[in-house]
This record gives sequence, C-alpha cells and structure tokens, in this order.
Amino acid sequence: MLDRLYEELASAEAEIIGWRQHLHRHPEVSFTERRTPAFVADKLREFGIETRTGVGWREEHDLAQERTDSLPGGGVVGYIRGGHPGPTLALRADFDALPIQDEKDAPYRSTAVGAMHACGHDGHTSVLLGVARVLQAHRHELAGNIVLLFQHAEEKPPGGARFMIEDGCLEGVDEVYGIHLSSEIPLGRAGLRAGPAMAAVDAFKIKVIGKGGHGARPHDTVDALVIGSQIVGGLQQIVSRRVNPLASAVVSIGVFRAGTAFNVIAGVAEIEGTVRTFDPALRARIEADVRAIAEGISTAGGASCEIEYANGYPPLVNDPDKTETALRAIAQALGEEAFIALDPVMGAEDFAYYLEQRPGAFIHVGARNAEERTQFPHHHPHFDIDERALLHAGKLFLALTLAERPTA
Repeated sequence: MLDRLYEELASAEAEIIGWRQHLHRHPEVSFTERRTPAFVADKLREFGIETRTGVGWREEHDLAQERTDSLPGGGVVGYIRGGHPGPTLALRADFDALPIQDEKDAPYRSTAVGAMHACGHDGHTSVLLGVARVLQAHRHELAGNIVLLFQHAEEKPPGGARFMIEDGCLEGVDEVYGIHLSSEIPLGRAGLRAGPAMAAVDAFKIKVIGKGGHGARPHDTVDALVIGSQIVGGLQQIVSRRVNPLASAVVSIGVFRAGTAFNVIAGVAEIEGTVRTFDPALRARIEADVRAIAEGISTAGGASCEIEYANGYPPLVNDPDKTETALRAIAQALGEEAFIALDPVMGAEDFAYYLEQRPGAFIHVGARNAEERTQFPHHHPHFDIDERALLHAGKLFLALTLAERPTA
C-alpha cells in the first residue's frame, strides 16, 4: 500500500510545489496569520476532510490588522477517520513566516514588504496538504486515525503550539510527529536523535536606571552605561564559571542600548539577551544567576534595575521508541543510507510542547543541493530550498503513518 501512496503523492508533486510557491509569495508573520489558515482550511474541505479553524487563537496575542469572522486566526486541525482500528497519529506543519525582507531573485519571491518564508514553513504546510489528500482518499484502508495539525506562530514566543493544545488538538492522539525542511542537510537525507534534541529558550530584558549628566562631571552621575557594561561582563561568566563544563548552556546578549550624545553620561541602559539550556534545574539556576548579577552590580554602582525574564519553549525531547519508528520510516521513504545522526542544537522549537504531552519525534529533512541558492542558513533573506525535498518529506509522513507498531 505504501508504494501506491508514494505514487499518488508523486503525481501531485507539481501541485504541491505550486502551493508552496503561492504561500511563499504571500507570507504572514506570527500571530498575524489570516489568509494562510483560510487557504489551508479551504484545501482540507475540498479534499472532504473534517476541519476546525481558529484553533489556538488568542485575542491578546493577535497582531493582525484584519480581523473578520470569515478569516479566523490561529491554527487549523483536520481529522481523517481510518476504516480499521489502530492508533491515532498527529502530523504537524507550521505555516507562519518571519519579519525579514525577501532578497532573492525568484518568480515566487515574497510580495509582502518585510515578510518572507525564511525557514521552510511554506514547504511544511504544502507537504502536509498533499499527504492529507492522499490519506483521505485511502481512509477506509487505514488502521487508526490521522489528526492534521496546521499550526500558526511557531516563530514567536509564546508560540501557537501551547494554545492549540489548550484547545484540544491532541485529544485522543497517541503519537505526534513533525518534519522540518533543512538547508543544512543534503537533499535525500534526513536526521534526528533520541532524547533531548533542541534546547529550551528563554529571553530577558534588563533596564539599568542610574542618573545621567554632563560628560565632564561624572562624579555627579550614576553611569548606567558603565554599570550595564559590567552586567554584560558578569553575565558572560555564568556559563564559563558557574555551569558544569559537561552541561550545555548558552547566555547571549543581543541588545545593548545606552546614551544619546558623546558628552552626555547615560542615565539609562537597556540589555536584552537569551538563555538556552536542556536541563530544567540548570534553566532555573541560570535565571536566578541573571537576576542576582544584574541586581548586585546595579546596587554596587548606585543604580537600580528592572528585570523581565520570560520562559519560552521547553527543550524538545524525542521519545526513544518513536525515534525508532522514525528511523524505520526514513529507511522506507528515502533508503537505508539516508539517515544522519544529528547532534543536539541550541535552537528551539515549540513542537516541544506537543512532545511534553504525547510521545513522538521531530525529523529534519534535507533540502540543500549543490546550488548556492539552497545553501543559505535559515532566517536569511536569501533562504530557499530544493523543492524536490517536498516529495521526500511527504513520503516520510506517509511512512510514519503506515509504520508497523506493536500491538498491546
């Protein structure tokens, strides 16, 4: 049966590529998605698939200018009812874009100013639509049910996954799988790892409040810039001096704002950074360290500080048994030599929320070839993929769906 499904998916390859290019031309960034979920829902209903819209939409996070009942925000969930008893699998694709100006020269270049699909989400969505149509056509032959998760707002914490889960998208689901196209992996290969695979992500903002004044009279001021600089230096010692060298952690500062003129001592400095960890206890300890360092140095310099610390996505942990299922699916879909064992990465993904609730795995599918256009990193203004990877990802979804599973 799997070979027949592969053939049907392959016959739709040009259409799947067309969907991807349509979405690429019309991106919508996180928490503004309107036309994209409408496009997905229209396709699912066209295929005869039971469909829910507005899943995980939250008014307090909605950044869209257009708010109409005919174009609901949030995610889309489709349900395919199999004809025979079996497990219920959830397959996830995200569909949000990034606030990046598309700079590549391609006929499907983004038409939205300052927005583009620079991470492959347009491909994920198109692939799962193609897979959905094939599975719906053969639903009476399926053992078990399929839940199709088309998710909004993966790129922007707090992310769409947690809200879709709150709205019941995993009810009745036994396993959950996600696929991510990757410009770091060669075309025809796929990879994952069992256990912790992607890090938790946290963000912090520190506002140092001193006393500004004339650059010629520093003794009359409390220099927020100097105190902020000392805080940055202190934060860099967390990983190098407070974390076990055998553990994994990152503390990075991305923003430092202070001062208005060459001869004015700054009264305020603002610092923004990110923390990446795998271990929950270490995650909590680093937050405490960030707060203690910022407050201690500020107090010692005669300043005060305000700290905002936001816990983002948890670590993404692949279930060992479902990783084995994924390995078998990779071999079936792409060949015995296709698998690449991946190292853990400090990047984050809100697919982690699904894996906190249900066993499953997150798989990276190669989309890079010898052409320079496919070799730009994710989140780059020239990011693009080899579109043959869409069929590879779709075959992998199908193999996961039909993989043999032990009976109870």
